Amino acid sequence: MEDAVAWGGQAEHEELGPHDRRGLPFRLGGDRMVTSRPPAAAPPEDTHMDIVAFISITLDGVMQAPARPDEDRRGGFEHGGWALPYSDPSHQGRAVSQSMVETEALLLGRRTYEDFFSVWPGRTDGNPYTESLNRTHKYVASRTLEEPLPWANSSLLRGDAVDAVAELKERPGKDLLVLGSGELVRSLMRHGLIDRYVLSIHPLVLGSGRRLFEDAGPYARLELVAAAPSANGVVIATYRAADRRQDTPGGSPA
Repeated sequence: MEDAVAWGGQAEHEELGPHDRRGLPFRLGGDRMVTSRPPAAAPPEDTHMDIVAFISITLDGVMQAPARPDEDRRGGFEHGGWALPYSDPSHQGRAVSQSMVETEALLLGRRTYEDFFSVWPGRTDGNPYTESLNRTHKYVASRTLEEPLPWANSSLLRGDAVDAVAELKERPGKDLLVLGSGELVRSLMRHGLIDRYVLSIHPLVLGSGRRLFEDAGPYARLELVAAAPSANGVVIATYRAADRRQDTPGGSPA
């Protein structure tokens, strides 16, 4: 299955003179004094929820079944569990923990939801992610599941998943975090709805498997925000979507 394992210029100085009756300082300008205007108000902060995709991938972009040999054998995939030898809780755990702190809710595809539900709610080993995943609201994209969903704090996305996520995105709040869920991520990418990618890039080439970025996928420009390498060669790279007003290679607006 396609899842995350751990899941300008320098300001000029101005001489200020006495204040006018409104309490605004005068600027001294030659023979006359000019009332200084108050600084322009800062633009309102964007409080809409960002959509963040947190995904483990190989150097050739494969995201299928990183965590277990039997996680997802679609297409005869025989490399399940490829990320396990690179597991580093102190490195990847920090990235996951930071993402969860900034998360309003999770977005999950059906396969990822069912796989997580089979593992996380029943864990009794004190793993901190158990409580976090249980209490965080989970929106699920599925054409086959019906409510009530079995995992606490879970609800189905109504109607078309892309439209439902676009509506969620307009609400105020923290991030909407997508874990794994390759088909959902690719659908959101095609509609320009992913704001940031947190990619756990493993030093491994598999040569087969379902990839995050498909052939004939949508054109996208990304900007690197941060990169954190680990001693075992895994790099957690955070990218944000570049200004979509920029031109595509063909010269037409994106």
